[in-house]
Amino acid sequence: MRNTTKITAAVLATGALTLGLTACGSDKADTKAKASDPLVVAATPVPHAEILEYVKDHLAKKAGLKLEVKEFTDYVTPNTATEDGSVDANYFQTQPYLEDFNKKNGTHLASVATVHLEPLGLYSEKVKKADDLKKGGTVALPNDADNEARALRFLAASGLITLKSGSEGTATPQDIAKNPKDLQFKEIEAAQTPRSLKDVDAAVINGNYAIGAGLSPAKDALALESTKNNAYNNVLAVKQGNEKDPRVEKLAKLLTSPEVKKFIEDKYAGSVLPSF
Repeated sequence: MRNTTKITAAVLATGALTLGLTACGSDKADTKAKASDPLVVAATPVPHAEILEYVKDHLAKKAGLKLEVKEFTDYVTPNTATEDGSVDANYFQTQPYLEDFNKKNGTHLASVATVHLEPLGLYSEKVKKADDLKKGGTVALPNDADNEARALRFLAASGLITLKSGSEGTATPQDIAKNPKDLQFKEIEAAQTPRSLKDVDAAVINGNYAIGAGLSPAKDALALESTKNNAYNNVLAVKQGNEKDPRVEKLAKLLTSPEVKKFIEDKYAGSVLPSF
């Protein structure tokens, strides 16, 4: 039975930002957690919280792990809550996003396991093929630096644009060298990209938000990010110093188990791919 606590950015963001960005990354937790304490993990709803709920319902008890899942609907609060200790870990982000977040926000987060990949997709309610995008059409992009650069690299790999040499890692629309269709770009919060489909010609949408909006990346995307040599695996993350918490180690092992691999393959049918 699903018993997940849902928390929005508005509820915790203020407290998390106030408390979360001052601690030293090398510090240990103020109070040592007991192995019998619940492990509280922040996650975005789909697929992260669903995967955690599977672990909670089918695997955790046998492994001696008490797991509590808290759902968030943004890409900021899970990290600030992990930094300030409101939660013990989080599972929602890619490794490059984590590194960029640490750099920009002074947080001290570390990944402990890679679990899955959610390929970016290009979606549209107006055309059936990427080549049919009209000249001057508008494409929505996620506005955080890491996902925007990733989205632009994806559009370049799809043949819609060409990026300036050397800009790939930090690309913004200003780094577009060739734009044959004169596409216009609308930068919005990643979570809002599915809703933008009514207002734009196409949108680049992260896999978890696509699935949450009822889209099937494997079926509905005009183009889908390749999994080959892809650095954007989603990771289980903790505050530095907590990597060896026995509860975290148990969860990392469960999230990379054959049972979870089968669950991901069966439930998401190629829209989410196990990376272990």
